[in-house]
Amino acid sequence: MIHRLGDAYRSVVSSLSATSTESKFVQEGKLTPEEFIATGDQLVYKFPTWEWASGDPSRRASYLPEDKQYLITRQVPCKDRVKVLDRVLDQTTREVDGWLTFEGMASRPGSEAGDDLAEGANAESAAAAAAAAAADLDDGELGDDDGLPDFGDLDADLADEGDAAAASTAAGYIVAAAPDETARIRTYDLSVTYDKYYQVPRMWLFGYDEYSNPLKPNEVFEDVLKEYREKTVTVDPHPLTGTPTVSIHPCKHSLVMKKVVDGWLERGITPVVDNAIFVFLKFISGVVPTINYDFTTDMEF
Repeated sequence: MIHRLGDAYRSVVSSLSATSTESKFVQEGKLTPEEFIATGDQLVYKFPTWEWASGDPSRRASYLPEDKQYLITRQVPCKDRVKVLDRVLDQTTREVDGWLTFEGMASRPGSEAGDDLAEGANAESAAAAAAAAAADLDDGELGDDDGLPDFGDLDADLADEGDAAAASTAAGYIVAAAPDETARIRTYDLSVTYDKYYQVPRMWLFGYDEYSNPLKPNEVFEDVLKEYREKTVTVDPHPLTGTPTVSIHPCKHSLVMKKVVDGWLERGITPVVDNAIFVFLKFISGVVPTINYDFTTDMEF
Protein backbone atom coordinates (compact mmCIF):
# COMPACT_ATOMS: atom_id res chain seq x y z
CA MET A 1 0.00 0.00 0.00
CA ILE A 2 2.79 2.44 0.91
CA HIS A 3 4.56 1.65 -2.36
CA ARG A 4 1.35 2.31 -4.35
CA LEU A 5 0.76 5.62 -2.61
CA GLY A 6 4.36 6.61 -3.23
CA ASP A 7 4.06 5.78 -6.91
CA ALA A 8 0.87 7.80 -7.17
CA TYR A 9 2.57 10.78 -5.54
CA ARG A 10 5.62 10.53 -7.79
CA SER A 11 3.41 10.24 -10.86
CA VAL A 12 1.57 13.45 -9.97
CA VAL A 13 4.80 15.30 -9.22
CA SER A 14 6.34 14.13 -12.50
CA SER A 15 3.32 15.21 -14.53
CA LEU A 16 3.44 18.70 -13.00
CA SER A 17 7.22 19.14 -13.11
CA ALA A 18 9.19 20.59 -15.99
CA THR A 19 11.46 18.17 -17.80
CA SER A 20 15.08 18.51 -16.75
CA THR A 21 17.37 19.94 -19.42
CA GLU A 22 20.42 20.70 -17.26
CA SER A 23 22.96 17.91 -16.99
CA LYS A 24 23.44 16.57 -13.45
CA PHE A 25 25.38 13.46 -14.42
CA VAL A 26 28.63 14.50 -12.74
CA GLN A 27 27.07 16.26 -9.75
CA GLU A 28 24.27 13.81 -8.92
CA GLY A 29 24.51 10.77 -11.22
CA LYS A 30 21.26 11.75 -12.95
CA LEU A 31 20.38 11.96 -16.66
CA THR A 32 18.29 14.33 -18.75
CA PRO A 33 16.02 12.77 -21.39
CA GLU A 34 18.53 13.85 -24.05
CA GLU A 35 21.34 12.09 -22.17
CA PHE A 36 19.19 8.98 -21.82
CA ILE A 37 18.74 8.95 -25.59
CA ALA A 38 22.48 9.50 -26.17
CA THR A 39 23.58 6.65 -23.91
CA GLY A 40 20.79 4.43 -25.27
CA ASP A 41 22.02 5.05 -28.80
CA GLN A 42 25.45 3.83 -27.70
CA LEU A 43 23.94 0.62 -26.32
CA VAL A 44 22.00 -0.09 -29.51
CA TYR A 45 25.08 0.67 -31.62
CA LYS A 46 27.39 -1.64 -29.67
CA PHE A 47 24.87 -4.39 -28.93
CA PRO A 48 22.35 -5.09 -31.74
CA THR A 49 20.43 -7.37 -29.35
CA TRP A 50 19.12 -4.13 -27.84
CA GLU A 51 16.78 -1.86 -29.78
CA TRP A 52 14.60 1.17 -29.31
CA ALA A 53 10.82 0.70 -29.04
CA SER A 54 7.93 3.12 -29.36
CA GLY A 55 5.36 1.62 -26.99
CA ASP A 56 1.65 2.29 -26.78
CA PRO A 57 0.95 5.66 -28.47
CA SER A 58 -1.35 6.69 -25.62
CA ARG A 59 1.45 6.13 -23.09
CA ARG A 60 4.35 7.82 -24.83
CA ALA A 61 6.31 10.53 -23.05
CA SER A 62 6.26 13.84 -24.88
CA TYR A 63 9.86 14.61 -23.88
CA LEU A 64 11.23 11.54 -25.74
CA PRO A 65 11.17 10.83 -29.50
CA GLU A 66 8.21 8.69 -30.53
CA ASP A 67 10.48 5.93 -31.82
CA LYS A 68 12.82 6.03 -28.81
CA GLN A 69 10.56 5.69 -25.81
CA TYR A 70 12.40 2.78 -24.24
CA LEU A 71 15.10 0.17 -24.84
CA ILE A 72 14.37 -3.54 -25.09
CA THR A 73 16.20 -6.83 -25.56
CA ARG A 74 14.17 -10.01 -26.09
CA GLN A 75 14.52 -13.70 -25.33
CA VAL A 76 17.43 -13.27 -22.95
CA PRO A 77 18.37 -16.69 -21.50
CA CYS A 78 18.19 -17.44 -17.80
CA LYS A 79 19.34 -20.99 -17.17
CA ASP A 80 19.80 -21.01 -13.39
CA ARG A 81 17.91 -19.82 -10.35
CA VAL A 82 19.86 -17.80 -7.79
CA LYS A 83 19.41 -20.02 -4.71
CA VAL A 84 23.06 -21.03 -4.57
CA LEU A 85 24.19 -17.41 -4.65
CA ASP A 86 21.63 -16.52 -1.99
CA ARG A 87 23.28 -19.00 0.35
CA VAL A 88 26.71 -17.59 -0.36
CA LEU A 89 25.67 -13.97 0.01
CA ASP A 90 23.90 -14.65 3.30
CA GLN A 91 27.30 -15.39 4.82
CA THR A 92 29.66 -13.09 2.95
CA THR A 93 28.00 -9.70 2.45
CA ARG A 94 26.62 -6.72 4.29
CA GLU A 95 24.34 -3.92 3.16
CA VAL A 96 25.59 -0.43 2.26
CA ASP A 97 23.21 2.25 0.96
CA GLY A 98 20.62 -0.40 0.15
CA TRP A 99 23.01 -2.54 -1.93
CA LEU A 100 25.07 -5.56 -0.99
CA THR A 101 28.83 -5.28 -0.57
CA PHE A 102 31.29 -8.16 -0.26
CA GLU A 103 33.03 -8.94 3.06
CA GLY A 104 35.27 -11.71 1.80
CA MET A 105 35.47 -15.48 1.88
CA ALA A 106 39.22 -15.83 2.23
CA SER A 107 39.08 -15.26 5.99
CA ARG A 108 36.61 -18.13 6.34
CA PRO A 109 38.59 -21.24 5.33
CA GLY A 110 36.48 -24.35 5.32
CA SER A 111 33.22 -22.39 5.43
CA GLU A 112 30.32 -23.74 3.40
CA ALA A 113 29.98 -20.43 1.58
CA GLY A 114 33.61 -20.42 0.58
CA ASP A 115 33.47 -24.04 -0.59
CA ASP A 116 30.34 -23.46 -2.66
CA LEU A 117 32.25 -21.19 -5.03
CA ALA A 118 35.84 -22.23 -4.35
CA GLU A 119 36.14 -23.80 -7.79
CA GLY A 120 35.22 -21.96 -10.97
CA ALA A 121 34.74 -18.22 -11.24
CA ASN A 122 36.48 -15.82 -8.88
CA ALA A 123 34.53 -16.11 -5.63
CA GLU A 124 34.88 -12.45 -4.67
CA SER A 125 33.52 -11.31 -8.02
CA ALA A 126 30.64 -13.78 -7.81
CA ALA A 127 29.64 -12.66 -4.33
CA ALA A 128 30.10 -8.95 -4.91
CA ALA A 129 26.96 -6.87 -5.27
CA ALA A 130 25.70 -3.57 -6.56
CA ALA A 131 27.18 -1.33 -3.86
CA ALA A 132 30.60 -2.24 -5.24
CA ALA A 133 29.90 0.24 -8.03
CA ALA A 134 31.84 2.71 -5.93
CA ALA A 135 35.03 0.82 -6.73
CA ASP A 136 37.41 1.88 -9.48
CA LEU A 137 36.58 0.84 -13.02
CA ASP A 138 39.45 -0.94 -14.69
CA ASP A 139 40.86 1.74 -16.99
CA GLY A 140 37.42 2.53 -18.34
CA GLU A 141 36.62 -1.07 -19.22
CA LEU A 142 33.59 -2.86 -17.81
CA GLY A 143 35.35 -6.17 -17.35
CA ASP A 144 35.96 -8.83 -14.75
CA ASP A 145 37.96 -6.64 -12.35
CA ASP A 146 36.06 -3.37 -12.47
CA GLY A 147 34.74 -3.61 -8.92
CA LEU A 148 31.17 -4.05 -10.11
CA PRO A 149 29.41 -7.41 -9.76
CA ASP A 150 30.40 -10.04 -12.32
CA PHE A 151 28.47 -13.27 -12.64
CA GLY A 152 29.57 -14.08 -16.19
CA ASP A 153 31.01 -17.48 -15.24
CA LEU A 154 28.15 -18.55 -13.01
CA ASP A 155 26.85 -21.22 -15.38
CA ALA A 156 30.26 -22.88 -15.54
CA ASP A 157 30.64 -22.55 -11.79
CA LEU A 158 27.35 -24.30 -11.11
CA ALA A 159 28.15 -26.99 -13.68
CA ASP A 160 31.43 -27.73 -11.92
CA GLU A 161 29.47 -28.78 -8.85
CA GLY A 162 28.65 -32.00 -10.73
CA ASP A 163 26.43 -34.74 -9.41
CA ALA A 164 28.53 -35.69 -6.38
CA ALA A 165 26.52 -36.08 -3.21
CA ALA A 166 29.21 -34.62 -0.96
CA ALA A 167 32.71 -33.21 -0.96
CA SER A 168 35.41 -33.42 1.69
CA THR A 169 37.36 -30.25 2.53
CA ALA A 170 40.98 -29.92 3.66
CA ALA A 171 39.77 -29.00 7.13
CA GLY A 172 37.98 -32.31 7.42
CA TYR A 173 34.48 -30.93 7.08
CA ILE A 174 31.93 -32.70 4.92
CA VAL A 175 30.09 -30.21 2.73
CA ALA A 176 27.08 -31.30 0.72
CA ALA A 177 27.36 -30.40 -2.94
CA ALA A 178 24.94 -27.73 -4.10
CA PRO A 179 21.73 -29.25 -5.46
CA ASP A 180 21.03 -28.95 -9.13
CA GLU A 181 19.24 -25.59 -9.41
CA THR A 182 19.01 -25.78 -13.19
CA ALA A 183 15.53 -25.78 -14.64
CA ARG A 184 14.70 -25.69 -18.30
CA ILE A 185 15.91 -22.40 -19.66
CA ARG A 186 13.69 -19.41 -19.01
CA THR A 187 13.83 -16.33 -21.19
CA TYR A 188 13.27 -12.67 -20.41
CA ASP A 189 12.28 -9.56 -22.28
CA LEU A 190 14.21 -6.78 -20.54
CA SER A 191 13.33 -3.15 -21.07
CA VAL A 192 14.84 0.09 -19.84
CA THR A 193 12.72 3.21 -19.51
CA TYR A 194 13.52 6.75 -18.42
CA ASP A 195 12.15 7.63 -14.99
CA LYS A 196 11.33 11.33 -15.02
CA TYR A 197 10.95 11.64 -11.25
CA TYR A 198 14.32 10.08 -10.37
CA GLN A 199 15.96 11.12 -13.66
CA VAL A 200 17.60 7.73 -14.19
CA PRO A 201 17.10 4.58 -16.28
CA ARG A 202 14.76 1.93 -14.86
CA MET A 203 14.89 -1.81 -15.60
CA TRP A 204 11.79 -3.95 -16.24
CA LEU A 205 11.73 -7.79 -16.32
CA PHE A 206 9.10 -9.84 -18.16
CA GLY A 207 9.87 -13.56 -18.08
CA TYR A 208 8.71 -16.71 -19.86
CA ASP A 209 8.97 -20.37 -18.90
CA GLU A 210 10.34 -23.11 -21.15
CA TYR A 211 6.96 -23.27 -22.94
CA SER A 212 6.87 -19.49 -23.58
CA ASN A 213 4.18 -18.95 -20.97
CA PRO A 214 4.53 -15.68 -19.01
CA LEU A 215 6.03 -16.08 -15.56
CA LYS A 216 4.11 -14.95 -12.51
CA PRO A 217 5.79 -12.26 -10.36
CA ASN A 218 6.70 -14.79 -7.66
CA GLU A 219 8.41 -16.90 -10.33
CA VAL A 220 10.38 -13.90 -11.60
CA PHE A 221 11.48 -13.27 -8.03
CA GLU A 222 13.22 -16.66 -8.15
CA ASP A 223 15.74 -15.00 -10.48
CA VAL A 224 16.35 -12.04 -8.15
CA LEU A 225 18.82 -12.12 -5.26
CA LYS A 226 16.95 -12.55 -2.00
CA GLU A 227 18.29 -9.32 -0.48
CA TYR A 228 16.47 -7.29 -3.15
CA ARG A 229 13.13 -9.08 -3.38
CA GLU A 230 10.18 -6.95 -2.30
CA LYS A 231 12.56 -4.18 -1.21
CA THR A 232 14.28 -2.94 -4.35
CA VAL A 233 12.18 -5.06 -6.73
CA THR A 234 8.50 -4.25 -7.21
CA VAL A 235 5.60 -5.09 -9.54
CA ASP A 236 4.18 -2.09 -11.39
CA PRO A 237 2.41 -1.34 -14.68
CA HIS A 238 5.01 -0.89 -17.40
CA PRO A 239 4.84 2.81 -18.38
CA LEU A 240 4.83 2.07 -22.14
CA THR A 241 2.70 -1.09 -22.27
CA GLY A 242 0.52 -0.98 -19.15
CA THR A 243 1.31 -4.64 -18.44
CA PRO A 244 2.08 -5.47 -14.78
CA THR A 245 5.83 -6.09 -14.83
CA VAL A 246 8.55 -6.77 -12.29
CA SER A 247 10.82 -3.74 -11.98
CA ILE A 248 14.00 -2.80 -10.16
CA HIS A 249 13.00 0.37 -8.37
CA PRO A 250 15.14 3.37 -9.36
CA CYS A 251 15.18 5.24 -6.04
CA LYS A 252 18.90 4.59 -5.42
CA HIS A 253 20.24 4.32 -8.96
CA SER A 254 21.63 7.85 -9.01
CA LEU A 255 23.56 7.23 -5.76
CA VAL A 256 25.34 4.25 -7.28
CA MET A 257 26.02 6.14 -10.52
CA LYS A 258 27.41 9.08 -8.54
CA LYS A 259 29.87 6.79 -6.74
CA VAL A 260 31.13 5.52 -10.08
CA VAL A 261 31.47 9.06 -11.43
CA ASP A 262 33.38 10.11 -8.29
CA GLY A 263 35.72 7.18 -8.82
CA TRP A 264 36.44 8.33 -12.36
CA LEU A 265 37.13 11.87 -11.20
CA GLU A 266 39.52 10.68 -8.49
CA ARG A 267 41.50 8.88 -11.17
CA GLY A 268 41.59 11.91 -13.43
CA ILE A 269 39.08 10.47 -15.91
CA THR A 270 36.56 12.85 -17.43
CA PRO A 271 33.08 11.27 -17.10
CA VAL A 272 31.31 10.65 -20.41
CA VAL A 273 27.55 10.43 -20.15
CA ASP A 274 27.36 8.03 -23.10
CA ASN A 275 28.83 5.38 -20.76
CA ALA A 276 26.02 5.71 -18.22
CA ILE A 277 23.87 2.89 -19.61
CA PHE A 278 26.73 0.39 -19.42
CA VAL A 279 27.40 1.22 -15.76
CA PHE A 280 23.67 0.98 -15.06
CA LEU A 281 23.36 -2.45 -16.68
CA LYS A 282 26.48 -3.62 -14.87
CA PHE A 283 25.20 -2.88 -11.37
CA ILE A 284 21.71 -4.16 -12.22
CA SER A 285 23.35 -7.48 -13.11
CA GLY A 286 24.14 -7.77 -9.40
CA VAL A 287 20.40 -7.93 -8.71
CA VAL A 288 19.57 -10.48 -11.44
CA PRO A 289 22.92 -12.27 -11.87
CA THR A 290 21.64 -15.29 -13.83
CA ILE A 291 19.85 -13.31 -16.55
CA ASN A 292 22.56 -13.14 -19.21
CA TYR A 293 21.99 -9.93 -21.13
CA ASP A 294 24.58 -8.04 -23.21
CA PHE A 295 26.25 -4.98 -21.72
CA THR A 296 30.00 -5.48 -21.23
CA THR A 297 32.17 -3.28 -23.43
CA ASP A 298 35.27 -1.13 -23.49
CA MET A 299 34.21 2.35 -22.47
CA GLU A 300 35.46 5.41 -24.32
CA PHE A 301 36.49 8.52 -22.39
